[in-house]
Amino acid sequence: MDYQETTNYLFSQLPMFEKQGTTGFNEGLANSLALDKYLGHPHQKYISIHIAGTNGKGSVAHSIAAVLQACGYRVGLYTSPHLVDFRERIKINGRPVSENYVIEFVKEHRQFFEPLHPSFFEITTAMAFKYFADMNIDIAVVEVGLGGRLDCTNIITPTLSIITNISMDHTYFLGNTLAKIAREKAGIIKPGVPVVIGETTPETRPVFEEIAKENNAPVIWAEENPGVLGYSFMDDGLVCYETVCMGKVVSPLGGYYQVHNFNTVLKALRVLVSQGYISDCMEDQHLQNCAVEQKMALRNIFELTGLQGRWQKVKDVPKVICDTGHNVGAWEYLGKQLEQVDCKNKRIVFGMVGDKDVDGIVALLPQDAQYYFTQPDNHRAFPYLELFEKAKERGLDGRAFPTVEEAYHTALKESSHDDFIFVGGSSYVVADFLKSAN
Repeated sequence: MDYQETTNYLFSQLPMFEKQGTTGFNEGLANSLALDKYLGHPHQKYISIHIAGTNGKGSVAHSIAAVLQACGYRVGLYTSPHLVDFRERIKINGRPVSENYVIEFVKEHRQFFEPLHPSFFEITTAMAFKYFADMNIDIAVVEVGLGGRLDCTNIITPTLSIITNISMDHTYFLGNTLAKIAREKAGIIKPGVPVVIGETTPETRPVFEEIAKENNAPVIWAEENPGVLGYSFMDDGLVCYETVCMGKVVSPLGGYYQVHNFNTVLKALRVLVSQGYISDCMEDQHLQNCAVEQKMALRNIFELTGLQGRWQKVKDVPKVICDTGHNVGAWEYLGKQLEQVDCKNKRIVFGMVGDKDVDGIVALLPQDAQYYFTQPDNHRAFPYLELFEKAKERGLDGRAFPTVEEAYHTALKESSHDDFIFVGGSSYVVADFLKSAN
C-alpha cells in the first residue's frame, strides 16, 4: 500500500470515534497494553508530559513543546485530531512523521494488531510511541484523546501531568456532571508525579484534591499565584503578556480563552524548571540568551510546532479567522470575542457535530452577524438544515449550505475588503475549510 491507501485503511477499517462516534471508541486499556508489550514498551525509552482537559490541551501541548525545542531537546508531540493530514498527529520538533514510516508501521504490524480489533486511536497511539522511541527523542508531550482514566495514552508514567480545565463535553462517555468528568480526566494523575491544574470549579477541585492525595501527587493550582500579571490584545492579533518569571512575552495565540491556557503553560514550565529540564533563565543573568530563545519559541509557536486552528488568521483582506473551539466551554469565550470584532460586516461560517450541546452553543452566537450554516464531511455532523432552523429560532440571520467549501466561498464572494469572516463550530468544519483553502 502507498501512503494514501494506508491512511484510507486506517480511517475505514479501524473503528474511529472521530468519524463514527460511540461505535468507534474502545473503552479500557487492554489493547493498548497488548500493543505496548508487543512493541517493546517504547514509551519507557523517553520522558513524557501528559496533558488532559476539556479545552486547551492542544494549545498547552504545542506551547510546552515549543519551549522544550528552544532548550535544545528533541521533542515528540502527539495530539489529535488532525486537520488536513494524518501525520499532523505525530511530530518531532514540528516535523510530521514521514509517510514511509506510517506505511511500514502498518505493513509490519497489522498481522499482530488486526486480531485485537483495535480502534483507530489505539493504533495511532502505538505508532506514535514507537516512532518516538525509534527516532531517539528526549521528551514526548502527549495529549489525551478522550477523558483520561481509560484513554489509551494513559499507559505512560510522565514526569509531569497537566489538566487544563473541565467543562461539559463527551458526557456519554465521561459523565453528566463536572465532578464525574473531572474524575475521569484526573485518571492521568500518577503516584508521586506533580500535576498542574489549570482551572477549577467548586465541583471539580475536591475531586482533584482527593485523587492527588490518594496518589501522593503534588498539586500546582495555576489559578493561585498566577504567572500572568497582565495582558493586552494587540491590533495585529497578537497578545502581549506581562509575566512573573519571563517578563514580557508576545504570543500569536489570539483567542480570549488563551489567557487561561498561557497561565497553565507558565506554571507547567516552572515545574520543569524545578525538575531541572529547563534553565531558570530569569534568575540567572548568564542565561539571558536562553530567556530570549524561550520567549521567541512562544512567539513562533505556529512555525516551530505546526499548530493550526487556534484563532488562526488565514487571510488578511478580508480578514479570515478560523478556530477549532467546539463546545460550550470554548464558545463562552469565542462568542464574546466575536462580539468585540470591529469590522464593516461580520460573516460567520458555522457548523457542528451532533454529539455536542448544539442549543447551548447556538445560544452563545453573536446576533450582529450574517451566518452561513453548514456541516462538516463527517458521519457525526449535525445536519445543516436543522442547524439553520435552530439558529433562525434564535433570531440569527443566515442561509444554509451543504458543504463548508460552498459556505466559505459564498461568504468570501459577498465580502468587501473591510469585512470579517470567521469559520468554526467544530474541528471538522475547520479541517474541511483548511483543505479547501489550501
